Formats: sequence, C-alpha cells, structure tokens
Amino acid sequence: MSITDPMSELLAGGAHDLADADPQLHQVLVREQERQTTTLSLVASCSPVDPSVLASQASAAVNVTAEGYPGRRYHAGCESVDGIEQLAIDRARLAFGARYANVQPHSATTANYAVLSSLLEPGDTMLGMALDKGGHLTHGSPAAYAGRYFRAVGYGLDDAGLIDYDEVAALAREYRPKLIVCGATAYPRLIDFARFRRIADSVGAYLLADISHTAGLVITGRHPSPIDHAHLTTTCTHKQLYGPRGGLILSGRDADSPAPRGKGTLAQFVQRTVFPYFQGAPVLNAIAAKARALDIATTPEFDETIGRIVTTSRSMAATLTELGHDVVSGGTDNHIVLVDLTRWGMTGLVAERALEECHIVVNKNRVPRDTTPALVTAGLRIGTNSIARRGMGEREAAECADLVDLVLTAVRPLGDRAYRLASGVRDLARERVARLCREHPLPGYPLDDARVAVTA
Repeated sequence: MSITDPMSELLAGGAHDLADADPQLHQVLVREQERQTTTLSLVASCSPVDPSVLASQASAAVNVTAEGYPGRRYHAGCESVDGIEQLAIDRARLAFGARYANVQPHSATTANYAVLSSLLEPGDTMLGMALDKGGHLTHGSPAAYAGRYFRAVGYGLDDAGLIDYDEVAALAREYRPKLIVCGATAYPRLIDFARFRRIADSVGAYLLADISHTAGLVITGRHPSPIDHAHLTTTCTHKQLYGPRGGLILSGRDADSPAPRGKGTLAQFVQRTVFPYFQGAPVLNAIAAKARALDIATTPEFDETIGRIVTTSRSMAATLTELGHDVVSGGTDNHIVLVDLTRWGMTGLVAERALEECHIVVNKNRVPRDTTPALVTAGLRIGTNSIARRGMGEREAAECADLVDLVLTAVRPLGDRAYRLASGVRDLARERVARLCREHPLPGYPLDDARVAVTA
C-alpha cells in the first residue's frame, strides 16, 4: 500500500505535529520507545506489539461512539466500525475455536468482573486460586472487588508447587460455590481444565477460565484449551497475543446453554452483561488493534514465536536451576519462570531494582509460603514473551538467565529496599544486554545503534 493513502498521511502528520506542538510529551514517548528497544524485557505480563497493531490503534476509529453491537447500535455512522468489530469477533472465534466471542471488554479485569457480576449476586460464594499461590486479583482477592462483594474462597498448591486438585474438589464440596475460577497470573505449569469442569459439574457451579497468560499457547495447541470445558473463557490481548490493552470473553459448547435466571442463552446473557450492564461504549480503535493481532495469531510466524516462548522459558528455568536458584515447581510449561529468593536472603524488590539498573526488566512476585508484603515479595516472575518476539532461542535464553545470575550474585542487600552492586557488574551486564538487543532487535522497531552504545 502506498504511504500516501489517507490513513498513512494522517498518522505521519500526527507524529510530526506532536513533535512540533508538544516536544516535551514527544520526547518522553521517544525515550520510552528507546527504552523498550534497548533493554532486556523479561516481564511476563506484557509483550511488544507488531507495528501494524500500533497503527490500527492509532486509527480514526477512535473518533466514533458506538454503544451496542454490530448492526444494533445506539448511534448512526457506524457502518465501517461495525465491520471492524465483526472482523475482531470472527477472528477471535477462529483463533480459539470458539462459538461465541465478545471483543468489547476494556481489559481482562473488566471481562472477569463482567462475568462475575452477571453470574453471581453480592455475597455468593466463588472459588479461585489464592493470590499468594499464583492467582489474580480478580479471582477473589480480598484487596479487590471480587473479594469484597463475593464470598471468596482460595485454593492453593501442593508441596511440589502444582495445583492441588484434591483440595479444589474438597473446597468445592464444602463451600458449594456458584462459580469456580481456574487460570493464574503466576503459575508456570499446565492447567487441567477438564478436571476443573468435572469438579464444577459435581457441585453445580459455573466454570470461568482466565487464560490471559497462556492465550497464545492455547491458540497454537501448546496448552490445553478451556473453550469447550469452561462455560466462559476470558483473556487479555496484550500478554501473549501481542495485541493492544484489552480483553475478550469466549465460549464454546456452552454458548447456547440456558442463561442464569432464564434470560435466553449464555451468549446472549454475556452480550447484555458487557453492554449495557457493565460498561459503556466500546473502544473501537482498540478493537481494530485486536482484530489485527488476532489475524496475526493464526499465521505460521505466530506459531514459531509461541514455540520460542516455550523453548526459551524451559532453557531459562534449567539454566537458573543449574546456577543454584530455586525455581518454583522445578520448571515451567509456559512462559513463566518463578524464582524463590528466600534462600538468597534478598527480597524480590531488591532483585527487581538491581536488575533494572542493569537494563534487565523483571517483576517482583510472591511465591508459595511467602510471608513478605505484596510490594516487597520473596520472589521474581520472569517471562519470555518479549525475547521470543525478538527471535531469541534457547542459547540466548540461557545467556539471559546467566545475566540474571550475574546481577543477583553481585547484589549485597542492605534491607528490604536498599542494595549495593559489586564493582563493575552494572557496566558488564549493560554491555551484554546491549549486544543482545543489537543482535535481536524488536521486529519493525527502529534501533539506533549509537543510542544502544551510549546506553551501554
């Protein structure tokens, strides 16, 4: 397509206008792009999007208000955006093998809360993975809406760091929840959705699967799919789908099952729940970006990237273990490597800050039997979505693990927050990070070699 088409002209002109009219904001945005291209991101909860996804989100679709759904809007002028949303719906159903898809949720959190608030009444019992065992805030944490408006019961892990399905079944029998949530935010192993469905059916509960951290693995067949096991499945689009900030609600064989309280089918019930019950107008430029990301998610190139996610995470877990680190559950089946720092005598907060100083970005995370505050933690959560997108393989992942070890070995904790790095480690680590970034640039993102050299 010619660069002189109206959309391309608009985006290019907008970028130039921003630089001229608001250089302060422009420079901050430029610095952030440079940070992403010149640092080693090992964060499990995000990933770099394709430039075509960026362009989709920056489109003129942002100018349209379109409450409702394609063909049934409360506003005129929606013919084109109806086409955008329908593309996203069709592509979501194709990618996940779903019968029903709602692409309007603003995030996975919004998607989860829409499901919870529709299937449950205030005070109803729900059963989800406890936050300190790897669950998400929306799965019943008392710090969040889910744990305050509903009676939330948490299940955990066995001594091997795996989901204790016997405990899940026992808690389900004891508390008779109306909803069971499976899925996690810091769990490195496969989840048996079929077993969860059997437990849910045994007590007459709905099953919600949150696959925000494994959506790409599910699409490519590298993780079991919950679509025909869970009544409803949710995911975000920015972690493993390499898409914009946003969420999806999906359903398989249960889409046409009766809705709660006799209000049509479950799919129809979810439609009314998302709009008008839970949120207003959809963010149509974000839905355009979702449509683009979901199209990419069915390509051979995406399959190759997801394959690298698995091989790099396993390589990283194995290398860290060989170097003497405690990897929770002994390894990983997805993109997450969870490291317990207890034996090292440092907090996750200290480790996170020291690594960031060396241009390696991870996140502190609680681990099993963690007694530290949530903003301190006793562990690290490492993810390989971003390095897989850079085209890194097992060898590079092992080097990333070696870099993490280099920094952590050199850290001298001075309390929960303060630390000191051994002399020369920061410069050495930054130099190695810069080389990895030069050799494996983010596809489509301009990389200024001079900038990398200065950063190093």
